[in-house]
Amino acid sequence: MATPTKEKTGERYIASVGRRKQAIARARITPSAKMSVVINGKDVNDYFVTEPLRVTALEAFLKTSLGTQFTVTITVSGGGIAGQSVAVRHAISRALIDYDINLRGVLKKEGFLKRDPRAKERKKPGLVKARKRKQWSKR
Repeated sequence: MATPTKEKTGERYIASVGRRKQAIARARITPSAKMSVVINGKDVNDYFVTEPLRVTALEAFLKTSLGTQFTVTITVSGGGIAGQSVAVRHAISRALIDYDINLRGVLKKEGFLKRDPRAKERKKPGLVKARKRKQWSKR
């Protein structure tokens, strides 16, 4: 899963991956004095414009009350903006477990460690979408 590694500067960080639908988030958390979250080179407030998406992405820090101790760098790709926010939460949660195994109970109870298996259902032949049919006409 996620393993601690060394950067070129010598700082230690913990890397992990989170997923949701087609979105994949790769997170690196580094212990530091002040909180900083950067997603794809942008600040979290600039990347996730709405408040609910920001709260979803950073919910793992809120539940564990470790928010002010890390510098977080995330690269996220694929999917939509909502799926990306859940993928970011999944990646951060996995990284926090590698940082402190005692946080596992809190994060597992909230459901942040489980990858959401729901995905789009495939389109069937003869139908318009997965289940939608053409309107029936009597004449």
